[in-house]
Amino acid sequence: METRLRPRQNPTFDYVRSPDQSAAASAHHLVVIVGAGPVGLSMAIDLAQHGVRSVVLDDDDTVSVGSRAICYAKRTLEIWNRLGVAAPMVDKGVTWKVGRVRFGERLVYSFDLLPEEGHRMPAFVNLQQYHMEEMLVARATELDGIDLRWKNAVTGFDQTPDRAALTIDTPDEPYTLLADTVIAADGARSSLRALMGLDFEGRVFYDQFLICDIIMTADFPSERWFWFDPPFNRGQSALLHKQADNVWRLDFQIGREADPELETRTDRLVPRIRAMLGDDVAFDIEWASVYTFKCRRLDQFRHGRVLFMGDAAHQVSPFGARGANSGVQDADNLAWKLALVTKDLAPDGLLDSYDDERGRAAHENLMNSTRSTDFITPKSPISRLFRDAVLDLAEHYPFARPLVNSGRLSLPTRYDGSPLNTPDAHVFACGPAPGAPAIDAPLANGTWLLEQLGGQFVVLYFGSSDQAPPVMVVSRVPVSIVAVDPESQTAARYDGQPGTAYLIRPDQHIAGRWRAFDIKKVETAVGRAIGLEP
Repeated sequence: METRLRPRQNPTFDYVRSPDQSAAASAHHLVVIVGAGPVGLSMAIDLAQHGVRSVVLDDDDTVSVGSRAICYAKRTLEIWNRLGVAAPMVDKGVTWKVGRVRFGERLVYSFDLLPEEGHRMPAFVNLQQYHMEEMLVARATELDGIDLRWKNAVTGFDQTPDRAALTIDTPDEPYTLLADTVIAADGARSSLRALMGLDFEGRVFYDQFLICDIIMTADFPSERWFWFDPPFNRGQSALLHKQADNVWRLDFQIGREADPELETRTDRLVPRIRAMLGDDVAFDIEWASVYTFKCRRLDQFRHGRVLFMGDAAHQVSPFGARGANSGVQDADNLAWKLALVTKDLAPDGLLDSYDDERGRAAHENLMNSTRSTDFITPKSPISRLFRDAVLDLAEHYPFARPLVNSGRLSLPTRYDGSPLNTPDAHVFACGPAPGAPAIDAPLANGTWLLEQLGGQFVVLYFGSSDQAPPVMVVSRVPVSIVAVDPESQTAARYDGQPGTAYLIRPDQHIAGRWRAFDIKKVETAVGRAIGLEP
């Protein structure tokens, strides 16, 4: 049940008749993306920056209703920065890094998600999903190679070894598109998943949560506040987050037996909110809904010519901000691989590594989400006794604080053991190992490391530029060189002794690293990373 008492007026996007609808034969495209949400748009923008054209289909003509996803993690912001859209998100959103956990009326402890200085992007930015989607739409319309079609609903699907076929309904007549590759980014109620007869595996949690966005002016700090057993919601939990435009996200655990329709009525919402904030706080309700947790996924993310991502592939509880963040990281993982395959620079088998690597990420996210849910909503008296004891101990003893689980906040997945990695042959005291995401750092010229890496293969070389190896081309794939001072902050984060070299993939994960640059080893590692080497 959803309530909108002072709803935001979303923009609407015009349905425009495509020439494909009047063609004598079904048009054939390299890539068709189903879903113009955060994941589908990020995928389209990434492909366009790699020079690959796509058609994006969406059955609606606007952005999301209600703020939905709001917390975007540092790694996701780094990806969006590479896609040219992070700056307006950071400017518009609320930057934060401190969280506070309360048990009853007591502050149990607080944490800092990015205590280290010297990073381009903040730990988290809170921004309503409708703002974020508008910014992605604006960026998509700036780029050549993205054919964004609103009010185009996929109603039929078929595939052969040679192509996929989609039947699309529009305000005019239906039509058919053929595609080499179809990206299913059409959300939790994926039409493609249903048309293909695919189902999720996992768990559904029946504890209910009331989610509510209110508009108010308050001097609360920009922090994440989480309560276990608060005085205004005894026996349950609650969460408070600030968003842009003085919109605040409130979450209340309301129990399995609550009536969703009753809980979203004004006469129930207002007293609940006043109990939390006080009688003297003025507010308007923008949106409210009741939800349950789902921690589940498809067994495989690749099904022939269709690749699933985001909520169409996996669903997690909102505590931990692992939904939209993991979906954008799905796109980050797949776009460069699909671009290479589409250009015949890599074998089709490289796309199987998407299922392998992002399958690991989904498993990690589901595991953390399930554990968070079990901690937040104990299923037995013994579980509740354990949880409450942990919270009591955490107030006084640091050893207990890692056991407190109000939602393990989103972190990028390390692709340890991926067949695309070249394992270490040398000892490193620190730095990202093969499979881990690159770590940002300031450079001497005033720029940032990740911005220098861009979206291509890069050798990060620790030494003077005149000692750096030449630009290489491996199997027609260009490899750029970025030279970094071995005495810099970047070198300290990478254990970058003079002569050290890192090979970094287009998604800015480490493919291999060595204590001395060896062109043959780098060539072999590039080949392995694009699926050419065993």
